[in-house]
Amino acid sequence: MNDAAHPAVPTAVVIVAAGSGTRLGYGLPKALVPLAGAPLLLHALRGTAGAGLAEQICVAVPPGDTELTALCRTFAEELGATAPDIAVVEGGATRADSVRAALAALAPGIVHVLVHDAARPLTPPEVFRRVCDALDRGASAVIPATPVVDTIKSTAPTEGDAAAIAAEVVTGTAVREQLRAVQTPQGFDAETLRRAHEVAAGWDPEQAAAITDDAMLVESLGTPVYVVPGDLQAFKVTTPLDLHFAETFIAAQGG
Repeated sequence: MNDAAHPAVPTAVVIVAAGSGTRLGYGLPKALVPLAGAPLLLHALRGTAGAGLAEQICVAVPPGDTELTALCRTFAEELGATAPDIAVVEGGATRADSVRAALAALAPGIVHVLVHDAARPLTPPEVFRRVCDALDRGASAVIPATPVVDTIKSTAPTEGDAAAIAAEVVTGTAVREQLRAVQTPQGFDAETLRRAHEVAAGWDPEQAAAITDDAMLVESLGTPVYVVPGDLQAFKVTTPLDLHFAETFIAAQGG
Protein backbone atom coordinates (compact mmCIF):
# COMPACT_ATOMS: atom_id res chain seq x y z
CA MET A 1 0.00 0.00 0.00
CA ASN A 2 1.33 3.49 -0.76
CA ASP A 3 1.73 6.37 1.66
CA ALA A 4 -1.40 8.24 0.54
CA ALA A 5 -3.68 8.95 3.48
CA HIS A 6 -7.25 7.77 3.56
CA PRO A 7 -9.65 10.56 2.56
CA ALA A 8 -11.41 12.56 5.25
CA VAL A 9 -14.70 11.08 4.04
CA PRO A 10 -14.99 7.41 5.10
CA THR A 11 -14.74 5.39 1.88
CA ALA A 12 -15.22 1.70 1.08
CA VAL A 13 -14.51 -0.22 -2.10
CA VAL A 14 -16.70 -3.13 -3.15
CA ILE A 15 -14.90 -5.58 -5.43
CA VAL A 16 -17.24 -7.80 -7.43
CA ALA A 17 -15.49 -11.16 -7.80
CA ALA A 18 -18.40 -13.58 -8.13
CA GLY A 19 -18.28 -14.11 -11.92
CA SER A 20 -17.96 -17.57 -13.44
CA GLY A 21 -15.33 -16.70 -16.06
CA THR A 22 -16.77 -19.15 -18.58
CA ARG A 23 -15.42 -17.26 -21.59
CA LEU A 24 -11.85 -17.46 -20.29
CA GLY A 25 -11.99 -21.24 -20.49
CA TYR A 26 -10.12 -22.05 -17.28
CA GLY A 27 -12.90 -23.89 -15.47
CA LEU A 28 -12.34 -21.54 -12.53
CA PRO A 29 -14.18 -18.55 -11.11
CA LYS A 30 -12.95 -15.57 -13.13
CA ALA A 31 -11.31 -13.92 -10.12
CA LEU A 32 -9.08 -16.99 -9.65
CA VAL A 33 -7.80 -17.06 -13.24
CA PRO A 34 -4.02 -16.50 -13.17
CA LEU A 35 -2.45 -13.36 -14.60
CA ALA A 36 1.33 -13.16 -14.48
CA GLY A 37 1.35 -15.85 -11.79
CA ALA A 38 -1.28 -14.32 -9.51
CA PRO A 39 -5.10 -14.50 -9.54
CA LEU A 40 -7.00 -11.59 -11.08
CA LEU A 41 -8.48 -10.78 -7.68
CA LEU A 42 -5.05 -10.38 -6.10
CA HIS A 43 -4.08 -7.84 -8.75
CA ALA A 44 -7.36 -5.98 -8.13
CA LEU A 45 -6.79 -6.01 -4.36
CA ARG A 46 -3.26 -4.68 -4.77
CA GLY A 47 -4.48 -1.87 -7.00
CA THR A 48 -7.35 -0.96 -4.70
CA ALA A 49 -5.26 -0.94 -1.54
CA GLY A 50 -2.42 0.81 -3.35
CA ALA A 51 -4.65 3.75 -4.23
CA GLY A 52 -4.69 4.55 -0.51
CA LEU A 53 -8.35 5.60 -0.43
CA ALA A 54 -10.29 2.79 1.22
CA GLU A 55 -10.71 2.21 4.90
CA GLN A 56 -12.72 -0.92 4.02
CA ILE A 57 -12.65 -3.31 1.08
CA CYS A 58 -15.58 -5.73 0.72
CA VAL A 59 -15.18 -8.57 -1.78
CA ALA A 60 -18.21 -10.43 -3.18
CA VAL A 61 -17.18 -14.02 -4.02
CA PRO A 62 -19.12 -16.95 -5.55
CA PRO A 63 -21.42 -18.84 -3.17
CA GLY A 64 -19.58 -21.65 -1.40
CA ASP A 65 -16.15 -20.21 -2.24
CA THR A 66 -13.17 -20.96 -0.04
CA GLU A 67 -10.16 -20.12 -2.24
CA LEU A 68 -10.91 -16.45 -2.91
CA THR A 69 -11.84 -16.00 0.74
CA ALA A 70 -8.50 -17.45 1.80
CA LEU A 71 -6.73 -15.21 -0.72
CA CYS A 72 -8.34 -12.11 0.82
CA ARG A 73 -7.34 -13.23 4.30
CA THR A 74 -3.73 -13.85 3.25
CA PHE A 75 -3.57 -10.49 1.48
CA ALA A 76 -4.75 -8.68 4.62
CA GLU A 77 -2.17 -10.54 6.72
CA GLU A 78 0.61 -9.60 4.32
CA LEU A 79 -0.30 -5.91 4.49
CA GLY A 80 -0.45 -6.06 8.27
CA ALA A 81 -1.09 -2.77 10.05
CA THR A 82 -1.32 -0.84 6.77
CA ALA A 83 -4.27 -2.91 5.52
CA PRO A 84 -7.77 -1.52 5.25
CA ASP A 85 -10.44 -3.69 6.81
CA ILE A 86 -11.13 -6.50 4.32
CA ALA A 87 -14.50 -8.26 4.43
CA VAL A 88 -15.78 -11.10 2.25
CA VAL A 89 -19.42 -11.85 1.40
CA GLU A 90 -21.10 -14.42 -0.80
CA GLY A 91 -22.35 -12.91 -4.03
CA GLY A 92 -25.61 -13.73 -5.73
CA ALA A 93 -26.99 -14.83 -9.08
CA THR A 94 -26.59 -11.36 -10.61
CA ARG A 95 -24.11 -8.53 -10.30
CA ALA A 96 -26.75 -6.45 -8.50
CA ASP A 97 -27.28 -9.25 -5.98
CA SER A 98 -23.54 -9.36 -5.29
CA VAL A 99 -23.24 -5.60 -4.80
CA ARG A 100 -26.34 -5.59 -2.57
CA ALA A 101 -24.77 -8.27 -0.35
CA ALA A 102 -21.56 -6.26 -0.09
CA LEU A 103 -23.42 -3.05 0.78
CA ALA A 104 -25.11 -4.85 3.67
CA ALA A 105 -21.67 -5.76 5.05
CA LEU A 106 -20.15 -2.28 5.02
CA ALA A 107 -19.02 -0.77 8.28
CA PRO A 108 -21.19 1.88 9.92
CA GLY A 109 -20.28 5.41 8.93
CA ILE A 110 -19.16 4.69 5.36
CA VAL A 111 -20.14 7.73 3.27
CA HIS A 112 -18.68 6.96 -0.16
CA VAL A 113 -18.66 3.60 -1.93
CA LEU A 114 -16.64 2.65 -4.98
CA VAL A 115 -17.77 -0.44 -6.90
CA HIS A 116 -14.94 -2.15 -8.78
CA ASP A 117 -14.62 -5.26 -10.94
CA ALA A 118 -12.00 -7.89 -10.13
CA ALA A 119 -11.93 -8.38 -13.91
CA ARG A 120 -10.28 -4.94 -14.28
CA PRO A 121 -7.06 -5.91 -12.49
CA LEU A 122 -4.74 -3.25 -13.94
CA THR A 123 -6.77 -0.13 -13.14
CA PRO A 124 -4.30 2.63 -12.18
CA PRO A 125 -4.56 4.38 -8.80
CA GLU A 126 -5.20 7.68 -10.60
CA VAL A 127 -8.61 6.43 -11.75
CA PHE A 128 -9.64 5.67 -8.17
CA ARG A 129 -8.48 9.13 -7.14
CA ARG A 130 -10.33 10.96 -9.91
CA VAL A 131 -13.55 9.22 -8.90
CA CYS A 132 -13.07 10.04 -5.22
CA ASP A 133 -12.18 13.66 -6.01
CA ALA A 134 -15.49 14.11 -7.86
CA LEU A 135 -17.39 12.60 -4.92
CA ASP A 136 -15.58 14.94 -2.55
CA ARG A 137 -16.69 17.88 -4.74
CA GLY A 138 -20.33 16.95 -4.27
CA ALA A 139 -21.25 14.32 -6.86
CA SER A 140 -23.57 11.51 -5.79
CA ALA A 141 -22.50 9.25 -8.67
CA VAL A 142 -19.31 9.21 -10.74
CA ILE A 143 -18.04 6.89 -13.46
CA PRO A 144 -14.67 6.72 -15.21
CA ALA A 145 -14.92 6.42 -18.98
CA THR A 146 -12.91 6.65 -22.19
CA PRO A 147 -13.93 7.96 -25.62
CA VAL A 148 -15.26 5.39 -28.10
CA VAL A 149 -12.99 5.08 -31.13
CA ASP A 150 -15.06 2.65 -33.23
CA THR A 151 -18.14 3.59 -35.23
CA ILE A 152 -21.17 2.19 -33.38
CA LYS A 153 -24.32 1.13 -35.24
CA SER A 154 -27.64 -0.22 -34.01
CA THR A 155 -29.03 -3.26 -35.80
CA ALA A 156 -32.15 -5.39 -36.01
CA PRO A 157 -32.77 -8.97 -37.22
CA THR A 158 -33.59 -9.22 -40.90
CA GLU A 159 -36.93 -10.66 -41.98
CA GLY A 160 -38.41 -12.29 -45.04
CA ASP A 161 -36.25 -12.44 -48.17
CA ALA A 162 -33.62 -10.20 -46.56
CA ALA A 163 -32.78 -12.97 -44.09
CA ALA A 164 -31.12 -14.89 -46.94
CA ILE A 165 -28.61 -12.04 -47.31
CA ALA A 166 -27.57 -11.56 -43.67
CA ALA A 167 -28.92 -12.04 -40.18
CA GLU A 168 -28.96 -8.33 -39.31
CA VAL A 169 -29.49 -4.95 -40.92
CA VAL A 170 -28.33 -1.51 -39.73
CA THR A 171 -31.02 0.70 -38.21
CA GLY A 172 -28.90 3.68 -37.23
CA THR A 173 -25.46 5.10 -36.46
CA ALA A 174 -24.68 6.65 -33.09
CA VAL A 175 -22.87 9.96 -32.76
CA ARG A 176 -19.47 8.66 -31.70
CA GLU A 177 -18.38 11.92 -30.07
CA GLN A 178 -21.19 11.53 -27.53
CA LEU A 179 -20.34 7.93 -26.61
CA ARG A 180 -18.10 6.72 -23.79
CA ALA A 181 -16.85 3.27 -22.81
CA VAL A 182 -17.51 2.94 -19.08
CA GLN A 183 -15.07 1.41 -16.61
CA THR A 184 -14.76 0.84 -12.87
CA PRO A 185 -14.40 1.81 -10.08
CA GLN A 186 -17.70 3.65 -10.12
CA GLY A 187 -18.23 5.93 -7.13
CA PHE A 188 -21.38 6.75 -5.21
CA ASP A 189 -22.79 8.40 -2.17
CA ALA A 190 -23.48 5.32 -0.05
CA GLU A 191 -27.10 6.16 0.73
CA THR A 192 -27.86 6.93 -2.92
CA LEU A 193 -26.46 3.57 -4.01
CA ARG A 194 -28.36 1.71 -1.29
CA ARG A 195 -31.60 3.42 -2.30
CA ALA A 196 -31.04 2.50 -5.95
CA HIS A 197 -30.47 -1.14 -5.05
CA GLU A 198 -33.54 -1.21 -2.82
CA VAL A 199 -35.66 0.00 -5.74
CA ALA A 200 -34.07 -2.49 -8.14
CA ALA A 201 -34.69 -5.39 -5.76
CA GLY A 202 -38.39 -5.13 -6.66
CA TRP A 203 -37.84 -5.29 -10.41
CA ASP A 204 -38.89 -8.28 -12.47
CA PRO A 205 -36.15 -10.64 -13.76
CA GLU A 206 -36.14 -9.12 -17.25
CA GLN A 207 -35.54 -5.62 -15.88
CA ALA A 208 -32.86 -6.88 -13.51
CA ALA A 209 -31.04 -8.78 -16.28
CA ALA A 210 -30.75 -5.60 -18.34
CA ILE A 211 -28.63 -3.90 -15.66
CA THR A 212 -24.93 -4.06 -16.48
CA ASP A 213 -23.51 -1.58 -13.99
CA ASP A 214 -24.46 0.29 -10.84
CA ALA A 215 -24.62 3.63 -12.60
CA MET A 216 -27.68 2.36 -14.50
CA LEU A 217 -29.46 1.79 -11.19
CA VAL A 218 -28.66 5.29 -9.96
CA GLU A 219 -29.71 6.78 -13.32
CA SER A 220 -33.13 5.18 -12.78
CA LEU A 221 -33.55 7.42 -9.69
CA GLY A 222 -32.98 10.51 -11.82
CA THR A 223 -29.66 11.19 -10.08
CA PRO A 224 -27.00 12.84 -12.28
CA VAL A 225 -24.06 10.55 -13.02
CA TYR A 226 -20.85 12.48 -13.64
CA VAL A 227 -18.01 11.29 -15.85
CA VAL A 228 -14.27 11.54 -15.18
CA PRO A 229 -11.46 10.31 -17.43
CA GLY A 230 -10.80 6.60 -17.28
CA ASP A 231 -7.67 4.87 -18.50
CA LEU A 232 -7.01 2.36 -21.28
CA GLN A 233 -5.14 0.28 -18.71
CA ALA A 234 -8.44 -0.28 -16.85
CA PHE A 235 -9.74 -2.64 -19.55
CA LYS A 236 -11.89 -5.63 -18.59
CA VAL A 237 -10.46 -9.15 -18.84
CA THR A 238 -13.28 -11.16 -20.41
CA THR A 239 -11.74 -13.28 -23.19
CA PRO A 240 -8.46 -15.17 -23.65
CA LEU A 241 -7.28 -12.32 -25.90
CA ASP A 242 -7.87 -9.81 -23.07
CA LEU A 243 -5.85 -12.03 -20.73
CA HIS A 244 -3.02 -12.26 -23.25
CA PHE A 245 -3.02 -8.48 -23.60
CA ALA A 246 -2.85 -8.08 -19.82
CA GLU A 247 0.08 -10.53 -19.63
CA THR A 248 1.84 -8.60 -22.37
CA PHE A 249 1.28 -5.28 -20.60
CA ILE A 250 2.66 -6.58 -17.30
CA ALA A 251 5.69 -8.05 -19.05
CA ALA A 252 6.34 -4.73 -20.80
CA GLN A 253 6.25 -2.98 -17.42
CA GLY A 254 8.81 -5.42 -16.06
CA GLY A 255 6.29 -7.14 -13.79
